[in-house]
This record gives sequence, C-alpha cells and structure tokens, in this order.
Amino acid sequence: MILAIDTSSAACSAALLAPDGAVVAAADEQIGRGHAERLAGMIAELAGVHVPTSICVGIGPGSFTGIRVGIATAHGLSIGWSVGLMGMDSLALAAAGIEPDGEPITVAIIGGHGELFVRSFDGHSLLPIDAVASLTPQAAAERATGRRVIGSGAEALVSARGYGEAIEAFPSAANALRLPLALRSFDPKPAYARAPDAKPASAAA
Repeated sequence: MILAIDTSSAACSAALLAPDGAVVAAADEQIGRGHAERLAGMIAELAGVHVPTSICVGIGPGSFTGIRVGIATAHGLSIGWSVGLMGMDSLALAAAGIEPDGEPITVAIIGGHGELFVRSFDGHSLLPIDAVASLTPQAAAERATGRRVIGSGAEALVSARGYGEAIEAFPSAANALRLPLALRSFDPKPAYARAPDAKPASAAA
C-alpha cells in the first residue's frame, strides 16, 4: 500500500492507496490550522497495524507551515518504517479532483499578500501547461487558461475574470495516484513558489 499525505491547504488529507489507485482508506478534514496536532493521529487511524510500502507527500505550493508539517511527518515515517518517500505537486493534486473533460484545468490557491498561487494543467494528462506563479487575482485571471478553476482562490480568480466555473475544493490525498508519475516523483522538499514572509535576522556587525 501507498500512504499519501497532503497538508498544503486548510485541509489535512491522508489516504492509503492500493498500487492500482484504489482507495483503501482516506480522510479529509478541513481544519484551517493545527495540522501538526491532527496528522499523526489521522495516519494512525488509517494505517492501523499495516505498514505502507511507500509514502507520497504533497510538497506545495500552499501553506508554508502546512507543507513543512506534512514533509516532516512523512520523513519521520519513512525513516521509522524504512520505506521510500517521494514528493508530489499539491496544485496538480487539486486538479486531479476534477473529472477530466479534455479542457485545461486551472488551480488557484490563496497565498499571501492578497495573491494566488496559480497554475493550469492539461485536461487529459494533468501535466502542467504553464509555470506556477504567485499573482494578484487580476493578473491570475489574465493568465488562467482553464474555464474550470479549482481551489481556495477559485472564486476570486473567476470573479476577476468575469466568467468560468469556480470549484471550492482542497487537494485530496485520495487522488494521488491519478497524477502522472512525473508529478509524484519529486524530492520531498518544500516547493513554496514564493519566498516566506519571515526573514532570518541579520548577523550583528
């Protein structure tokens, strides 16, 4: 079995998946904050006495704190269970929540300073068709190619653009194996897409 984890959004999401993508068990809880307190218990509830053969964790972009919690937890479990660990694109994971119809899918996630993390994906393969960017809703609207927009920032983007379908949803770990292998084979390191607000203090002269 494969354990998939994503904590890049306001949701805490984990799933046990069979190699063919079948969902053995899954949990998605919209908690806002507190991923560190909830994630370990959620995984224990899902896994029980079973030890997954590998782990796949969302690396972002999204919540800086959430991403760090998910990756740190995945690293700890990988070491404890002696199993492999790979990272997956959290925006692509959100796109995987839409039933494909061949049209591009745009993902828009609320970032910081009033901006959105935005990226569009091919409606067949789910491979990205542009680079991830952190943009104002208006700039994101000018860039977005998908009529359907999914994510916490979908309503803001569609409103700025004036047309399209906004789908308010979060990345779900249950969809991890719907991603092409290239989007779930990254080094398990944070992909923030924007510099964190907190800056290290300058060394004293």
